[in-house]
Amino acid sequence: MNLLGTTDVFVVGGGPSGLAAAIAARQIGFDVTLADGAAPPIEKPCGEGLMPEAIAALRDLGVNIGPSDGVRFRGICFAQKDASVAGDFPSGIGVGLRRTTLHERLVARARDCGVKLLWQRPVVAIGPGHVDLTEGRIATRWIVGADGQGSRVRRWSGIETKHIQRRYATRLHFCTQPWSNYVEIHWGAHAQAYVTPVGPNEICIVMISAQSESASFDRAIDEFPEIQQRIAGRKITSRERGAVTSMHTLRTVQRGRVALVGDASGGVDAITGEGIRLGLRQASSLAEAMTAGNLRQYEKQHRALAKHPERMGRLMLWLDRNPRLRARVILAFQSRPDLFARTLAIHVGHSSARDILFTGTRLGWRLLTA
Repeated sequence: MNLLGTTDVFVVGGGPSGLAAAIAARQIGFDVTLADGAAPPIEKPCGEGLMPEAIAALRDLGVNIGPSDGVRFRGICFAQKDASVAGDFPSGIGVGLRRTTLHERLVARARDCGVKLLWQRPVVAIGPGHVDLTEGRIATRWIVGADGQGSRVRRWSGIETKHIQRRYATRLHFCTQPWSNYVEIHWGAHAQAYVTPVGPNEICIVMISAQSESASFDRAIDEFPEIQQRIAGRKITSRERGAVTSMHTLRTVQRGRVALVGDASGGVDAITGEGIRLGLRQASSLAEAMTAGNLRQYEKQHRALAKHPERMGRLMLWLDRNPRLRARVILAFQSRPDLFARTLAIHVGHSSARDILFTGTRLGWRLLTA
């Protein structure tokens, strides 16, 4: 096969995690090439809310996201038919912005720091020390698979996947002034609705359900009459886009000189809101491991990064499957907003083992005495 060139690091997949991996490796000094079969900006259905930790991770990569890029939000709100509770982030603010805007910023940063970007150039195979495109081969020292949940790089490398939970999501945008300073998570009988402000006059609504038929936007919105009333008659500013979200783990995230990042390396359910942050932090950890010439170092750091989000994801999915208990939990939080604030702090990583034990004990007591 015709040899097109050489590179230190070849990244397969040009989404946020792939671009982050390319930027992190380039910042350290590697020669980096990235290829994707699509053209930017690459769209993907998601909640479009960046929590403070994700913004900090972007800043470390040289990507600055400010309030003018989207809309600030203070924290998270849980809501159900008879109760609601809101909590502020313990430090920093979140920013809601369109996924395409985030992608454009990452592409610009990758280009500016010297990543060679091959758009609309699908990878057709990988081998020891090379990547094959339709028009030829590129020799490389490291291969990074950032090609999503259905990763071909993962399959080509023989890395097994264990699916834990699969759910279905659909997303629409509406032209309306945001009515809240929080990302709202509304719990219904068969679905959750995520409402995120993404512009001065635009919101993003994502419906997620374990049942594919309940993920239809028109069907799911009937479970949320308050939201339905707020968006009645409002202009829809995007086409409906669907996706599958899943919690899945891998036996390993590296093999030989191949490493996986982002959804290709395992994932947490979208209910956690942690997908972007995890991908960004994994990218930085991988760059450090490649510098040390030790992908087992990345494996260890990857597991440490995923440990807490996986636990929170399982907890949130358990609440989804137990509506009676979930109703009691939200009522307990409503009566003790400080407990919800502590839980939010745990979720975003601002907590100690003592805080976790204290919050769990107090919440358990509230449930027993409710």
